[in-house]
Amino acid sequence: MMSQSQGIHQLLQAEKRAKDKLEEAKKRKGKRLKQAKEEAMVEIDQYRMQRDKEFRLIQSKIMGSQSNLSDEIEEQTLGKIQELNGHYNKHMESVMNQLLSVVCDMKPEIHVNYRATN
Repeated sequence: MMSQSQGIHQLLQAEKRAKDKLEEAKKRKGKRLKQAKEEAMVEIDQYRMQRDKEFRLIQSKIMGSQSNLSDEIEEQTLGKIQELNGHYNKHMESVMNQLLSVVCDMKPEIHVNYRATN
């Protein structure tokens, strides 16, 4: 009986050691997963900062050139407006004279298709 009880005791101790080893392995696995997750987050943050920096650099290049283009377009537009105002002032009087002469100087004529009826 003593040997049976000693055998049961050994089995219980072996079971306890196995259970402790499993718990320890689970804890190590949890730590490794947590560490891997933290490392991945750090890597993601670094990548995000790098891409954000590249985006800002490209954006500043594009926006800088767009502001130059908008200034150039505005300058061209103002030049075109001044040119059109000059043409308007130059030709306004002659156009008005032509218009008034067409309206005021009427020459009554009989239409070609008119037939006198008797």
